[in-house]
Amino acid sequence: MFNMFRSQQKAVRILLGVLLGMVALSMLLYLIPGAGAPTGDRNDQVVAEIDKEPITIHDVELQIRNITQNRQISPEVVQVLVPQLIDQAIADRAMAYQAKKLGFKVSEKDLANIIRSLGPISSLTPQQYKMFVEQQGFSVPEFENNVLLKAYQDSIQNIAMEGVIVTPAEVETAFKQSNDRVKLEYIPFDAIKLGSELKPTVDELKKYFNERLGVFNMPETHDLQFIVVDPASVAETIQVADSQVQTYYNSHKDEFRVQERVKARHIMISTASKPKDELPKLKAKAEDLLKQVKAGGDFSKLAEKNSDDTTSGKQGGDLGWIVRGQMQAPELETVTFALKPNETSNLITTQYGYDIVQVLEKEQARMRPLEEVKSAILGTLRTQVGFDRMQTLADQARTELAKSPQSAEQIAKKLNLQFDKLDKWTPGGAIPPLGSDPQATAAVQLLKKGEVSQVLQSGTKLAIAVVTNINPIRAPDFAEVEARVRAGYAQDKGTTVVAEKSKKAAEMAKANGGDLKAIAKSMGLEVKTTEPFTRNGAVEGLGGAAYLSEAFDKPVGTLLGPLFAGSQTIVAKVSEKQPGDMAKFAAEREGLVNQLKGKKSAQRQTLLQDSILNTLIQQGKIKKHQDVINRLMSRYRG
Repeated sequence: MFNMFRSQQKAVRILLGVLLGMVALSMLLYLIPGAGAPTGDRNDQVVAEIDKEPITIHDVELQIRNITQNRQISPEVVQVLVPQLIDQAIADRAMAYQAKKLGFKVSEKDLANIIRSLGPISSLTPQQYKMFVEQQGFSVPEFENNVLLKAYQDSIQNIAMEGVIVTPAEVETAFKQSNDRVKLEYIPFDAIKLGSELKPTVDELKKYFNERLGVFNMPETHDLQFIVVDPASVAETIQVADSQVQTYYNSHKDEFRVQERVKARHIMISTASKPKDELPKLKAKAEDLLKQVKAGGDFSKLAEKNSDDTTSGKQGGDLGWIVRGQMQAPELETVTFALKPNETSNLITTQYGYDIVQVLEKEQARMRPLEEVKSAILGTLRTQVGFDRMQTLADQARTELAKSPQSAEQIAKKLNLQFDKLDKWTPGGAIPPLGSDPQATAAVQLLKKGEVSQVLQSGTKLAIAVVTNINPIRAPDFAEVEARVRAGYAQDKGTTVVAEKSKKAAEMAKANGGDLKAIAKSMGLEVKTTEPFTRNGAVEGLGGAAYLSEAFDKPVGTLLGPLFAGSQTIVAKVSEKQPGDMAKFAAEREGLVNQLKGKKSAQRQTLLQDSILNTLIQQGKIKKHQDVINRLMSRYRG
């Protein structure tokens, strides 16, 4: 990857960096049979077929990487994802297949326009376009066929969008559902809080632990070693001759010219947008401030209290260092640069108001001598040479490490590079030697024992990683996971306590006519009241209102619960209902119509997709190879 960014054209490097991160294109990656297979390591085992066109293990694994990248997802979750990904790939491929059967056509011109619409891809040269596509693991024909199949899929899905009708009654109902509000009184029961109040003995915790050994297994970890190429360290090794420094200085003199500048502060009384009859009063205020300054008053405090330039006023009127051309008012600039250090101006009238300026320091224009800028020039020259040398060193380190994966420390020492190691790293966790770069972390996660990564770029550094050992999942001793056991015990037991207490509170509420305050007092709990909320809104402390949807269909005084709301269980009472303001209906009508059309279109798309799948299955066009799918899933078992 690093080679792609060695172009001397900065704009090209930035553009390629943006393109390589385009997640919008990831949705295309599984639509073409066998697409995206890297050379030399292709897995063509077929998991499913649509009219003899295969979906391979590689296609599915590519999707798994897209989903799990930057996330820590357990093997159990991946096992659930695998069949879902396969079913989705079949559905998408079936839609494209049926579109072609129905006579939809996508011309070469159409295809070219679609590709040009994919972000900044249209601005790439043919060579840059080819580099970008190959970096994604495709050949150009594969990539373009990939886009073509997606276009066919979209064309048949558009059928579902046609002829969608929304009635006025549906729009009014949707408005009410979005705008009606309710208010609740409720008693919250928090499992974590109630569980933390329990005081289990060590024996109780050990019993809980022994009954759930698998839950507390220590995860698989990897022992990693890194050779890191740091630009700062490499730069220090680069020798730069005095003649090179002199040449750079002579050819970049404009960079070292210092303009005349002053360090000043001011007090401004603004006249902008003020009535003419107020101007004498404002001028008198400015003249009084000038008298105070001339008499030895504290300029900083006077500016902070009186200046209408609030930005500088907060800093005591400080304008910092100023060069000619920075001030908006020419009169102000002329006076400022004419003052001597520690000299204060008279009142200056500008189009913006009345100004008082005080110059603190002054520097004349000059050329900074070579001795003053030599260290900066050395840094620049070393950096310019350093990036090329970094790549050479990284390539050499990787070549040697691939031959001898256990010799990372010796190779780093030989090449005068940084060596780091990270034992017992949990895949998906942070890797300090790589900073926070998610792509580099994802690449390391895929390595097996003894494997060496490609040269990874993380910020300005380059790194090569090697997995020296993989520590399998293991059963821990109680002492290792006591904190986790205690938390799990509190959560589980707390859940039981919540179920018992919330059930009891609901029964008491029915018996006493819904007096939640009396119930809460008797149980040592508290009653809370929500702000009015809508069906689609959120309730502070409880999360989304979807948990409480039944409250909208019940009259005031209705008891609800026990209900699960966010992380808590509640027993509640509908205390108030507020109908939506129909005066706002007209303004929201168009948005509601579009929302309902979108919902109906999605439902039609689902029905259309199901119909196509069922038809192709009945025709024997779709086949799944369960034995291959099972083998794939087994790779992700803990």
